[in-house]
Amino acid sequence: MGNTDFGQSGFWKLRPAERKLIILLGDFVVAVFSLLIALYFWSVEPDEWLKFSFQFFVERPPFWFYLLPLLWIALLSGLYDVRKVHKISETISGIGISILLSGSLYLVVFFFSQPNTLPRLGVALFFVSAAILTIFWRLIYIKIFTGSRFQRRVLIVGAGNSGKVLVEIIKKSKPMPFQLIGLVDDDPEKIGGNILGFPILGSVIELNDLINEFKISDIVFSISGEMDHLALNVLLQAEEKGVEITSMPVMYEELTGRVPIYLLKSDWLLRSFIDHTHINRFYELGKRVFDILGGFIGVILFLVLYPIIGLAVIIDNWGPIIYSQIRLGKNGKNYNILKFRTMFVDAEKNGNFQPAEENDQRITSIGKILRKSHLDELPQFFNVLKGEMSLVGPRSERPMIVETYQKHIPFYRGRLLVKPGITGWAQVNYGYASTIEENAIKLEYDLYYIKHRGLVMDLSIMLLTISSVIGLRGR
Repeated sequence: MGNTDFGQSGFWKLRPAERKLIILLGDFVVAVFSLLIALYFWSVEPDEWLKFSFQFFVERPPFWFYLLPLLWIALLSGLYDVRKVHKISETISGIGISILLSGSLYLVVFFFSQPNTLPRLGVALFFVSAAILTIFWRLIYIKIFTGSRFQRRVLIVGAGNSGKVLVEIIKKSKPMPFQLIGLVDDDPEKIGGNILGFPILGSVIELNDLINEFKISDIVFSISGEMDHLALNVLLQAEEKGVEITSMPVMYEELTGRVPIYLLKSDWLLRSFIDHTHINRFYELGKRVFDILGGFIGVILFLVLYPIIGLAVIIDNWGPIIYSQIRLGKNGKNYNILKFRTMFVDAEKNGNFQPAEENDQRITSIGKILRKSHLDELPQFFNVLKGEMSLVGPRSERPMIVETYQKHIPFYRGRLLVKPGITGWAQVNYGYASTIEENAIKLEYDLYYIKHRGLVMDLSIMLLTISSVIGLRGR
């Protein structure tokens, strides 16, 4: 009877993957409905002779018009991070970027098409309807699905260092990702105390009683040392009752989008992480195709803007327009990265390297604009075409910086297992990193990307980068 009661109480406790699926399905329904709205108002135009009929559906819209819902979903790929989906301001900003991108794409197609061959009204109606209805649907999601009825009820097993780190992350999250009921620990001195206001309710042996008492749906296993057989059996019994058990590193990734490098064992890189670098070859092929296409587009943009940017760089500070610098690529191989010069000539004339900092005095006036807009990175598209870089990947670093940081930051060389990128997960989630502590956080983002990378994630990062460029949020 107890098992049945728990199963009913835990049915609506949504996990991140389930939340993402709900959002995706809602967006798709909205996109299809927007397509029908566009078709209807297109058909009732005074000059339209077929009107709203099956014949109209078959004869008037071109085939690609019916693919607009899929294009809309692709353009929204940067808005499926469940950690941020409750922020309506980011949703509106993302939808605005999607409208801008779709409009720009349509203008390119319009320019190369024959006159009077494109359904301008139908396309406009679709994207306007999709934007308005998507915002409305996301507001409904925030109102309904972030409520307590749909939140997981969680216990953390282990009130040591890793458990405390998790509590700190959960406490800082707004809104909280789930209802943290408390913690359990076998240390008698900890029982009855609390961590940041969350109580330590009892020992691991009492876990089953606590699950029934507090209707727990999830347990986060956060014990770093050895665990006795009795405690293991208790956890297995909880799993049998329908409670989902998650390890601390997995929960850390879910909450932060990062890998907890300071809470992992020293052999983690070889025992676990390196397996994730052996990615599907079809993904590698698709990624290279995207790199080549994106590289050509970037080079064309570079050639168009080169006279303007080059003149501005020279006027601001006489010297080379473009500079090259040795960076470490995949597997630690050296290559020469290309960038528009943003610093004064001889900024490192003494040979002492120094990472760029916020409000760096070495950066020229034009250089600040180029960095804010990311235009300084346009020459790197040549590196992408050569195969030295990718559109998406960890930021490339100089050999001496890698040599320094790998002495202080665990697993730092793990980021060299893939090609560096013009943009990346760390770049869109974190700002300046000049200290060891800040670079450790960026490394956690980089390793998360390497573990979870795929074409959908790459597309999401590129869209977030475009948003950053338009908002002049570069560094």
